[in-house]
Amino acid sequence: MTDALLGIDIGTSSCKLTAFTIDGKVIISVSEKYPTYYPDEGWVEQKPEEWWHAVCEATKKIVSNKKMVDVTIQGIGVDGQGWSMIPIDCNGKVIFNNPIWMDTRATDLCNRVKEEIGEEKIFEVSGNPFQPTYSLPKLLWLKENHQEIFKRVYKVLQSNSYIVYKLTGKITQDISQGYGLHCFDMKKGEWSEEMCDAFGIPSTIFPSIYNSDEVVGHVSSKASAETWMAEGIPVVAGGVDAACGALGTGVISNGETQEQGGQAEGMSICLNKYIADPRLIMGYHVVPGHWLLQGGTVGGGGVIDWVKNNFCFEEKSNAHYHGTSTYYEMDQLSARVPAGSEGVIFLPYMKGERSPIWNPYAKGVYYGLDFTKTRSNIIRASQEGIAYSLRHNLVIAEQLGAKVKELWAMGGSANSTILTQIKADVTGKIIRVPSSDTATTLGAAILAGVGVHVYKDYEEARAKTVRIQKVYKPNKNNLETYNKGFAKYLKLYESLKGLMK
Repeated sequence: MTDALLGIDIGTSSCKLTAFTIDGKVIISVSEKYPTYYPDEGWVEQKPEEWWHAVCEATKKIVSNKKMVDVTIQGIGVDGQGWSMIPIDCNGKVIFNNPIWMDTRATDLCNRVKEEIGEEKIFEVSGNPFQPTYSLPKLLWLKENHQEIFKRVYKVLQSNSYIVYKLTGKITQDISQGYGLHCFDMKKGEWSEEMCDAFGIPSTIFPSIYNSDEVVGHVSSKASAETWMAEGIPVVAGGVDAACGALGTGVISNGETQEQGGQAEGMSICLNKYIADPRLIMGYHVVPGHWLLQGGTVGGGGVIDWVKNNFCFEEKSNAHYHGTSTYYEMDQLSARVPAGSEGVIFLPYMKGERSPIWNPYAKGVYYGLDFTKTRSNIIRASQEGIAYSLRHNLVIAEQLGAKVKELWAMGGSANSTILTQIKADVTGKIIRVPSSDTATTLGAAILAGVGVHVYKDYEEARAKTVRIQKVYKPNKNNLETYNKGFAKYLKLYESLKGLMK
């Protein structure tokens, strides 16, 4: 018999489930997609019930696969996208679609609430800016616009806690997801009755808070029937995807930094002391006793997909002919263009922008086009724009005293040698790439492993599971070019932001 740990990731476009051996090797990994809905301007929704259906379909494929013969799942960890707002009634039924992290419907409400309560007061407790993409503004929006639905709210869940609830029947809130709710005291790690009163939200609708590696329940008989998994498997509280991804790349100690190249771009700096700034995101790490100072941008892999789907039909054809991928063919074009994209600069604000500018009206911009520029310039400039947004967040963090020497990369973008090298050159940081495609589910699985005592601590878990596949060092020859490009990138936004609203 082989012991295994299961990591479940509720991502933006799909769920991903990976079964790992205790030494971190992938036994089997399955993904299932689900739709995103855009019912109105600024509204971006998903249905948690469709997450659960996707999880059930994925688990059935996993447990019925021949690779899982003689494999015993010792524990389950669940991670998920941040800033969800999932209201359930007393019967556990979801009573309103979940506005995901890109949703900005609460923009006007945020402006008003900041004046009524005081932006500084909110930040002092929560350690985070009061922005429409966070969970609490969405809950306040529900209260104002759908009072009858709000009256039926029994508890508010996050993406991972909803799946934990479906697996176990237990209603929980892990500590790492508290950062989306501005009535969560970031210094104390508990709900603030004072801020709940200030917002007019009863504290009783928020679940009890658990450490991310704490076993909160076991797979129920009902969930067993729906997922085909064995009844009684321990399930831990889990955590937000960025924090689990940081753990899965090996970021567990002060100063270690994860770079997230998924649908969105971001970075997470592990800290052993509280440092907060309204330009960045502050949250608890899934590793007890640590925080994560984060930067999260809108432009990441989603930008690359947008370019691919709208401009790269020839590359798609070439990929089919050569037996490669469209992304690979795009990288070949990008590699032909010198650093700096011959003066083309891209602002990757394709759905507003999060940190550090927090502007829901920000727009994507290509600057420097002329008749000599080609699709290659567009691709390269898009990649460099993503890297500039990463550098922007790192610069702010380092101004606050967070020291970053190198980055541990994860996400699909880490598979691109061109894009990852560009990020190293633009930021001036060494980038180490572990198993980029499974870092998030590995982090969730490690939480389960620690929770059920498969690992004695996080140091042992990292030593057994995290393996560096490739290292990228900054090309010093490109330093001056990218310093100038970054300065122009910042100036372009400052010059154009007045036109973007």
